[in-house]
Amino acid sequence: VQLQASGGGLVQAGGSLRLSCAASGSAINIYHMAWYRQPPGKERELVALITSGGDTVYGDSVKGRCTISRDNAKNTGYLQMSSLKPEDTAVYYCQVSGRGAVYWGQGTQVTVSS
Repeated sequence: VQLQASGGGLVQAGGSLRLSCAASGSAINIYHMAWYRQPPGKERELVALITSGGDTVYGDSVKGRCTISRDNAKNTGYLQMSSLKPEDTAVYYCQVSGRGAVYWGQGTQVTVSS
């Protein structure tokens, strides 16, 4: 599975962004999909996860501000982020996992200015 993340950029605090993760090489409907982020100088952390069945989990720092979704017909996942804060600045990575395998995308930079 190859993953291509896009949609990052520079946004002012309070703004919104939608990240996309386009998959190729295999249908992703059988996999869980997640977004992680790695702020400068910090560990990578889970932002949100959506299971193959559609259940969702969110990191505490983004609850109420992010929505993860997937369109299996388009083989693409999304992360809608709103009310962005400077502390949301990070490289965002998409991941799919399942059947003993884990695949990562290349990351997309999100920078939130105050």
